Amino acid sequence: MPTMTHSRRRWAALAVLLAAEAMNLLDATIVQVAGPAIHAGLPGPAADVPWFSAAYTLPFAAFLVTGGRLGDVFGRARVFKLGVAGFVLASLACATAPHAALLIGARAVQGAAAALIVPQTIGLIRALFDGGELAKALGSIGPVMGLSAVTGPLLGGLLTQAVSWRAVFLVNVPLGLAVFFGARLLREDRAATRPRLDVTGTLLVVAGAGLLVHPLIDPAGPNPALLAAGAALLVVFGFQQRRAAAPLVERSLFTHRGFPAALAGSLLFFAVMTGLMQVVPMQLQLGLGADVRTAGLTLLPLSAGLAVSSSLAGARLVPKFGSRVMFGGLALLTAGILAALGLGPGAYPWALALCGLGMGTFTVPFFTAALERVRPHETGSAAGLLNAVQQLGGTLGVALLGGLYLGTGTATAALALAAALAVAAAVAVLPLTSSVSSRRGR
Repeated sequence: MPTMTHSRRRWAALAVLLAAEAMNLLDATIVQVAGPAIHAGLPGPAADVPWFSAAYTLPFAAFLVTGGRLGDVFGRARVFKLGVAGFVLASLACATAPHAALLIGARAVQGAAAALIVPQTIGLIRALFDGGELAKALGSIGPVMGLSAVTGPLLGGLLTQAVSWRAVFLVNVPLGLAVFFGARLLREDRAATRPRLDVTGTLLVVAGAGLLVHPLIDPAGPNPALLAAGAALLVVFGFQQRRAAAPLVERSLFTHRGFPAALAGSLLFFAVMTGLMQVVPMQLQLGLGADVRTAGLTLLPLSAGLAVSSSLAGARLVPKFGSRVMFGGLALLTAGILAALGLGPGAYPWALALCGLGMGTFTVPFFTAALERVRPHETGSAAGLLNAVQQLGGTLGVALLGGLYLGTGTATAALALAAALAVAAAVAVLPLTSSVSSRRGR
């Protein structure tokens, strides 16, 4: 049997890494459509529906930076394989869960496993390629993520309708096993200087974020004591990071004028984006009695708009107009939400297409501007922190919009909150764009 050439082996290894990225994004989006069907098939209150998504994204966000550090210490390929194995086993547990509590617990394990997988991807690609091939390899991530975003809601609706909601978790098993056995193609890579792990910082983030998110999903209304405790722990985390010998977050990032604004903008924007993709299927299925396939097809214009506008923004708009494109994206997103709010479910397909166009138009210039003033030694920490805040924003969006919908029984209040958050995101990124503009002006 002929031996695989070195070049083919590297590109096959890249396919393994891209499959892992797609698997994680599919799992996050596929459940948003299947949530109401899962609730119908398992004992438990309607308040469990947002947790089917939030239980995944919360540990994903909380452990993401630590997952990257573990790869630095123990080897990225080793941690990647450990994460994939955990993800497959957790997917099996989700698919066979007899009641909602066990499903939510298994989703949390999935999210923690994803936090071991995703941070290793860029480092492993850099270990495989260099020069022009590296740029080509990194450039392949965007289309794969865009395709996964389009496929997730549609696949979730079709699988749930044709087979069962359990199939949306079982689909991870063959894909995960293929990634696990294909990981032997990866070249081991770790940091030249092994960083220490900030266990205290990680525990504070997990506890603080959990105490903030949990009461927001309660349809009876948030518990002020729990919210205050969560906020207090995050404040303690901030002070702990200032004194830690090996902080979870690179302290120098906060000396840049625009980076804190980027974090605030990311939190608010992804709260809107993920919350919408949670509330719309809930309204269609729980409020209007539509089937799960219809809910998946209704989200398809949003995903397609996101994929198209991301490509257009990167190729045409950002090179011509720079970071100002972000505000155009936020305006389109807000217009789409207001259209859905004012015209109702009959307008959802084209209103969501408008939202998707806004999302893609925003994200490309946003991440470019957010990382523009970051110094080379801060890049890994900055990218990891932005990704973690993105996931936390998604979790808060599911909690806020999903909890509000379940508490009021209508999508009107949730969509109104989404529009308010989109406007808040525009205000939050103002310092970021002015910071980038002032640098270019010098």
